[in-house]
Amino acid sequence: VTFSKRRNGLLKKAFELSVLCDAEVALIIFSPRGKLYEFGSSSMKEIIERYQKHAKDVRANNPSAEQNMQQLKQETASMVKKIELLEASKRKLLGEGLVSCTVEELQQLERQLERSVNCIRARKMQVFQEQIEKLKEKEKVLEAENDKLLEKCGAEPPQTSKENTEIVPCTESSEVSDVETGLFIGPPERRNKLVLKN
Repeated sequence: VTFSKRRNGLLKKAFELSVLCDAEVALIIFSPRGKLYEFGSSSMKEIIERYQKHAKDVRANNPSAEQNMQQLKQETASMVKKIELLEASKRKLLGEGLVSCTVEELQQLERQLERSVNCIRARKMQVFQEQIEKLKEKEKVLEAENDKLLEKCGAEPPQTSKENTEIVPCTESSEVSDVETGLFIGPPERRNKLVLKN
């Protein structure tokens, strides 16, 4: 019963598809008991021949799976060889596996390493110069902020040169006070009497 319902639904959908979309539709159904049911919007034989021809054209235009596998294997093998060569070159640059190298190969490695060192040193100097420029700009900004803060406080900005910087001592009072440096032994009353006598 289920098969009959589904079969009738499929046949109906195939008919609707051929009418609504103006498509050539062929439907072949085998029941569980082996009975054949079919639907063709036109000649079933022509539709099947057209399908077979299309399938042959697709197979002719596209390479087979075996050819694809062989091509992939060849590409994999070439990539493995390239990786091995790169690893060997890397080991030589690190100073390993140099026993089998000839004099010419060693000289070539030496020149390559010298070029690499020169590039690294040039880049290092460039980075140093950039850092120095940034620090100089930061110094100017900090000096400007310092001058602004001194102006807000009402103090005059110190005149300092970059070569010789003077350290100005901070004096709270300019009056010179006499400082007694004598050493007295005894209680404070006796010390006061000695001071009055002098």
